[in-house]
Formats: sequence, C-alpha cells, structure tokens
Amino acid sequence: MANNMSDTVHFELVSPERLLMDVKADGVLVPAGEGFFMLLPKHAPVLSTIRPGVIEVSEVGKTEPTKLYIKAGFAEVSEKGLVVLAEEAINVADLSKSDVEQKLQNAKEDLEDAQNDDERRNAEEAIKHLSGLLKAVS
Repeated sequence: MANNMSDTVHFELVSPERLLMDVKADGVLVPAGEGFFMLLPKHAPVLSTIRPGVIEVSEVGKTEPTKLYIKAGFAEVSEKGLVVLAEEAINVADLSKSDVEQKLQNAKEDLEDAQNDDERRNAEEAIKHLSGLLKAVS
C-alpha cells in the first residue's frame, strides 16, 4: 500500500453536472480510445479519449477497486493527477444484472419496432450502451 503522497495518484471524476469522485489512489485503469492504460504515480502527461468501458480505481486503503462504467469522455493526466471528464458514469456496484438485461431486451424490441431513422438510431445507441453495461456487471 501507498505510504506517502508520491506513492499515490490524485483522481477526479467529473460529469457535466458535478464532481463525482475525488480520491487518492494507488492506480487507475482507464479504457482509453487506443486501449487501456494504467495510471500510476509519476505517469507522463497524457490527453486521451475514453471509450465506453469500466474505469477501475484502486483507492488508497481499500482492498477492492471501485469500478465505474463510463459511457464516453476524456482523460487528462498532468503532474496534479488524473481528471476524467465523463459524459455519464455509473458505479458498477449499483447495477443489477437482471435490470440491465431487461433494459437491453426492451431496447432490442424498440429497434424492431422503430418507425424511422431517429427511432432506429436511438435504439441502436441504447443497445450499444446497455451491452457495455451488461459486460461491466457480468
């Protein structure tokens, strides 16, 4: 475990509405646009897109990482730490697999029933998002 400030990473998760998380971490696994990267103390500066997936935050003093599903966003690593600007963030621990499966089934039915391109696009987006959520809780 980390025992001083230089052994930790400052991590902030920000949504359009508010600051969702502000913690010290031993490391953060990020699903970046070009693949995963693990942010550890003294990481080089990086600016990256985030693809839909799970960010794993190994908070100082906790044995299990906090898992957050991110729909999309940006990650900025600087000497101050990591800031993730997320379009949407959901704590995986708050998700029910059966609820996500039901919502996914509903979205597939919406796609079958779509009457125009907008409805089809919305249903396809929901299916993509819910499929990512289902992977996160499985």
